Parts: sequence; C-alpha cells; structure tokens
Amino acid sequence: MTSMNTVRSKQYGGISGPLLAVILLSVTVVGLTGASIWLYTQYSDYKTNVDSKVAAAEAEARREQGEIDLEKFTKKENALTSEFVGPDDYGRVTFNYPKTWSSYVDADGSTGKNYEVYFHPLAVPPVDTKDSRFAMRVTVENKTYDQVIKQYASKVKTGDLKSGTIAANGVSGARYDGLFSKDVRGAVAVFKLRDKTLSIFTDANTFKPYFEEVIKTLKFNQ
Repeated sequence: MTSMNTVRSKQYGGISGPLLAVILLSVTVVGLTGASIWLYTQYSDYKTNVDSKVAAAEAEARREQGEIDLEKFTKKENALTSEFVGPDDYGRVTFNYPKTWSSYVDADGSTGKNYEVYFHPLAVPPVDTKDSRFAMRVTVENKTYDQVIKQYASKVKTGDLKSGTIAANGVSGARYDGLFSKDVRGAVAVFKLRDKTLSIFTDANTFKPYFEEVIKTLKFNQ
C-alpha cells in the first residue's frame, strides 16, 4: 500500500524527462521563430533603405548626367559660328554670334542716319515696339564717343548703372551694366569708331555670357 502511494505521488508531483524535453524544445522553437521574424524584419527594412538609397543615387546620377548633356548640347547649339559683317562705310564691324540666333537690319545707314541691327534666338521680335527685348543690338551712331557716353552719366550717378572699361581686339571702350530703363536690365559696350560711335547692347542679363563672348570676337576699322 505504501509503495503504490509513493508511485502515485511521483506521478502527480513531478514532470517526466521526455515532457520536459518537449517543453524546452517548444520554447526554443518559439524563441528561434521570433528571432527569425525579427531578423527578417530588420533585413527587409535594411534592404528597403538600401534599395531606396541606391534608387535615389541612380536618379541623382541620371539628373547630373542629363544636366551635363544639356549643357554640352546648349553650348554646341549656341556656338559662335555665324559671322556678322557690317558695311565698310560704318567701319566694317565684324563679330561671331550664335548660330541659333537670327539677325535683322532695321536701319542700313543709307540715308545718313544710324546703322542698326538686332539679334535674337530663333526669331527677332518686332523692333518697332518698346516692349521688345533683344539678346543683342548693334548700333553705329552719327555721334561722337563723348556724346554717347555722356548720356549714361546721370544713371551712373544715381547708381542705376555701373561703369567700367572693356577691350576688343586691342581697342578700349566703355562698359555699362545695370538698369537702363524700368524694364531693361543688361549691358552695353561703347567704342569710338572714327567720327561715329559703335554700341553693342544686351537687353537682359540672361544673355550676358553670349554678349561677352561676342565682344571677344569683335573687330572693326578704326
């Protein structure tokens, strides 16, 4: 009788070895499963971040390459390969300008007045309106050099224009940059041309780089 009670006590009061092993194995499996899920989540987040960074880097590289290609194309399209040659009676002014620009001679000086020619990308806007702005304007005026630069003195005094010097083919002239009128902010280069005066304008700062490159190619008979 005592022996049977002892056996029952052992059966109800303890956990057998196989059952304990099963429990431990289950806990281990659950733990490993949780760890695997956590690691997979971390990997997924990392991979997503890496993929996003790679995609962003590739997009930035494409953007930068696109800008480089566009700059090369723009420089090629706007290369100063067209040549302008003015009349001999007006100093035979010559210079190179972008091949994508058009030119229009509005006054040829045949009546003894000024010589005027306009330049602009693709098509020259109407020249008979005050609202038109041009990439470049060239005039040969029947005025002395001193008379022409004098007309800018008041705007230099008020600060609307900044005065300086400029040279073309070894010839020095005057340069003015700033606000010429309410709607025109640009630059002009002024050179003495015999008893006349040569002026080259740009009506917008956007075209200043071309304006400056054109001046570098400028030649005329003094």
